[in-house]
Amino acid sequence: MFSLYNTLHHKKEDFKPLKTGKVGLYTCGPTVYNYAHIGNLRTYVFEDVLKRSLLFLGYKVKHVMNITDVGHLTSDADTGEDKMEKGAKREGKTAWDIARFYTEAFEHDIAELNILPPDIYCRATDYIKEQIALIKKLEKKGFTYKTSDGIYFDTAKFPDYGKMANLKNQELKAGARVDMGDKKNPTDFALWKFSVPQVTVIPTTKEESLSQSITDGDPSSARASLGMTKTESKRQMEWESPWGVGFPGWHIECSAMSVKFLGQPFDIHCGGIDHVPVHHTNEIAQSEAATGIPLANFWVHGEYLLTQNDRMAKSGNNFLTISTLKEKGFDTLAYRFFLLQTHYRKQLNFSWEALEAAQNGYHHLLDAVANCNTSKNSLQGIAQRSPDDTKISKKFTTALEDDLNLPEALALVWDAIKAKTVSQKTLLEFDKVLGLNLADALKSQTTPLPDAVAVLLAQRNEARDRRDFQASDELRAQIEKLGYEVKDSASGTDITKK
Repeated sequence: MFSLYNTLHHKKEDFKPLKTGKVGLYTCGPTVYNYAHIGNLRTYVFEDVLKRSLLFLGYKVKHVMNITDVGHLTSDADTGEDKMEKGAKREGKTAWDIARFYTEAFEHDIAELNILPPDIYCRATDYIKEQIALIKKLEKKGFTYKTSDGIYFDTAKFPDYGKMANLKNQELKAGARVDMGDKKNPTDFALWKFSVPQVTVIPTTKEESLSQSITDGDPSSARASLGMTKTESKRQMEWESPWGVGFPGWHIECSAMSVKFLGQPFDIHCGGIDHVPVHHTNEIAQSEAATGIPLANFWVHGEYLLTQNDRMAKSGNNFLTISTLKEKGFDTLAYRFFLLQTHYRKQLNFSWEALEAAQNGYHHLLDAVANCNTSKNSLQGIAQRSPDDTKISKKFTTALEDDLNLPEALALVWDAIKAKTVSQKTLLEFDKVLGLNLADALKSQTTPLPDAVAVLLAQRNEARDRRDFQASDELRAQIEKLGYEVKDSASGTDITKK
């Protein structure tokens, strides 16, 4: 039985899909105002392993991922600037251009890490109608109220608010997590934010400022604003709604889009551990308040990637991207291998030394796969399954079913390779979960052995067959002088280039 740690109930539980053999999976995607850093990408690798494991175990998976291209403010308190608008100012582009560019960058990064793309990408800006409809439903049921800056969800009217994050035991006080503003409760959150005209100050000459002020009939203002003209500008992303022109809050998009494509409830909702106390807590509240039924049966979260024990963040100086790793000479799949060695629910400290060790280990694994069970006079082809393959396959599957225990699964693979009790064919099956492109290791097998080596190997095989071990050893020495290593095992003779 496949078990997963369900954050909602704080324990491992046997997984049973709502529909036999089919799984609805929703994973929180990126806010596309900047590049994803490698801490973000740890979450996407863990979700990819979950998806691959489900496929490996025979489930059909419908995977939906959102793209947040509006509404994610710089503060969880529903204050500050929209990250998309901020990114647009930073780079002198439109918010739409920023969203397009960093969405493409994200898709490129996950391809580099061999992460399977979702079946459906849904952008928040494409589903404003669905988000407005959900807010209207909450309004009709009495869960909303209006403030000077938007429409808010009243968490006091939802008795189970914060159940997943255990917020009731944290004794939240006004201002502890958020600025109250016009909120009734510190945990109330925005469903819809009103657009606020922004004032932009543009430098001009004194003559232009004086002329403009006189034209406006206010000569005195020229003395008060020497050399400056004030103009107003609106947000780039805003929509009409029953409550006024504005834009959706961050949390409403995931509730609206996940249900649109997966129904309610659906099987599994994933994200980073940082989403538990705010984003996912609010998703649960608004979705269950609107329908009276759960949003998802399982909530599964990946832990932080740390650098020197600090959480990696775009606002910090530990912001590392896939491009940064490549510039320093590291394989992107070596980073994936690095991540697989630690359970997704454990924090992981990143260092360049640790990544270098992982890269060495990854290259060693590729070599081991390439040389596994090869024999006779050629390095071509894929060895057939051995009787031991069934045993290792069962152990590998058992590790996956135990809350995605990839560290144990990898250890089993290494042990089997060293003991020569696993075939390449089985290893390639395992790689459907690992996602390490182990098939690339077999490319080295497309070139036959040099004729001189092939002749010596054939002679040695004949010597071994007639139990002439002295001749066999002499032929081995000649082969090794030509740059090849020969190893004998119960399954045959393995030959590898040094």
